[in-house]
Amino acid sequence: MPKLNIEKSTLINAPINDIYETLSNFHKWQAWSPWLLMEVNADVNVDEDGKHYRWEGNRVGAGNMTVLSESDEGSAKVIKYALNFLKPWKSYADVSFVLSPTENGTKVSWTMDSSLPFFLFWMKKPTEAFVGMDYQRGLNMLKEQIEDGSIKSSLSFVGETNFPETSYVGIKTTCDVEDISTCMARDFTKLKDFLKDAEDNSVGHGLSIYHKWDIVKGKAEYTAAIAVSKAPSNLPNDIVYSTIPHTSVYQITHTGDYKHLGNAWTTLYTMERNKEIKCNKAMHPFEIYETSPDEVSAGSLITHVCFPTK
Repeated sequence: MPKLNIEKSTLINAPINDIYETLSNFHKWQAWSPWLLMEVNADVNVDEDGKHYRWEGNRVGAGNMTVLSESDEGSAKVIKYALNFLKPWKSYADVSFVLSPTENGTKVSWTMDSSLPFFLFWMKKPTEAFVGMDYQRGLNMLKEQIEDGSIKSSLSFVGETNFPETSYVGIKTTCDVEDISTCMARDFTKLKDFLKDAEDNSVGHGLSIYHKWDIVKGKAEYTAAIAVSKAPSNLPNDIVYSTIPHTSVYQITHTGDYKHLGNAWTTLYTMERNKEIKCNKAMHPFEIYETSPDEVSAGSLITHVCFPTK
């Protein structure tokens, strides 16, 4: 059986006991769970004492989780859980949270040890990478929930809609996934500087087209773009002019901080995998920025994530 080992950590600016009270009580998990937000209508049942819960849904599958032990190990607190998956296939996982005090707060480490069915041996690395991304999304939301009292991320399922033909100028970039925020900020700054003199050109929303996203190698290839009404003159060599043709898309609108955009993307990939949507593989998915950080606070940013469909 192919073994799975996942561990992700974050630093939370809060006392250990505050975090412990959240992680040891499943009644408090729904606010920050990286999976339940994909399917708000999933059937979730939590025991009165908060130590066991069961879930079932189309996207989240089915399973249950139990707090096995809560202990002190030196200055750290350790919570161990038994995780049983029932759908889409049966499996078991040992899960734990380790809370360790630091000078700047509490280090929270989330681990999982499990295995795949033997016939899915080829999925070991992608599964570890995919679940690792889920863990990181969850830790980001847990941190924000505990530090700020709420999470700056919500999803609106717009559904099937028409996307009009849109011309744009853009910069194509390949980078490490962990550097994508820095690279995009650089690219959009360059595009905005170039378009400052485009007085005879109508400039619209920013958007990003994602050509490749390799979760195993941690590499991304994208085009950062700004919509324009016509082709500008004197394009530099590293700026292209192109068009997204009229197409049907499935759209989820994300409201909140860009660091939580993975919530929308993971939901759409899950829906595609579950055959809830039939994607047009000839076109790449993209996101449209209705607002920008220059206009509104991080919690009010509106981003439309679109998967072209057939």
